[in-house]
Amino acid sequence: MKKRGILNPELSKVIASLGHTDMLVVCDAGFPVPKEVKRIDLILTENIPRFFDTLKLILDELEVEGAIVAKETRQTSPQVYEKIKEMLKDIPIKEVSHKEFKEISKQAKAVVKTGEFTPYANIILICGVVY
Repeated sequence: MKKRGILNPELSKVIASLGHTDMLVVCDAGFPVPKEVKRIDLILTENIPRFFDTLKLILDELEVEGAIVAKETRQTSPQVYEKIKEMLKDIPIKEVSHKEFKEISKQAKAVVKTGEFTPYANIILICGVVY
């Protein structure tokens, strides 16, 4: 039995299978998951699990070279935008319209849906390489 890190077998398997430039979406409870993308639904109830708890665990296991967020995040949920910047440190963050964000999400390998009820708590992580 695995005893550390991400214990959800489906999420752990997806992270292990990602390669350079692959994309993984971590989103709030209201995000419309594209039908053609693998859905990993972690929602238990309102705000469980939280977006940032989930993002932290993923960042601990995944090499990330870039990220994409919706421009609307900065206006509607500035605390989300600032916390994302803090967590990603020096990783470049690209801002696009929410409409474009949803289009880009169709190219992701998977969407991880959290129980977050905060608007625009969504990010696309672009995988890097560890060497």
